[in-house]
Amino acid sequence: MCRNIRTLFNFEPPATEIEIRAASLQFVRKISGFNVPSRTNEAAFDRAVEDVAAAARTLIATLVTNAEPRDRAIEAARARARSLERFGGTPAREGTGPA
Repeated sequence: MCRNIRTLFNFEPPATEIEIRAASLQFVRKISGFNVPSRTNEAAFDRAVEDVAAAARTLIATLVTNAEPRDRAIEAARARARSLERFGGTPAREGTGPA
């Protein structure tokens, strides 16, 4: 699976439409092999992103769990800790980086 596609189910607050669309875009990019489609393929690419997003929304809305919702801030901190352990150095802070 593409590393940029994140789990969207069972979070508090729930996944936003922007997050669902971003994951759908990454999925379509991965399976199509196009980061940016040609003009000829643009309509098919955009339609695929919308179809995947619709399927993701349906899936997220119909899944059931007894587990407590995960906290986004806690999960982000865990991911930063794993990254620090894996790659060393100082962890990147949110909102920083090249302009």
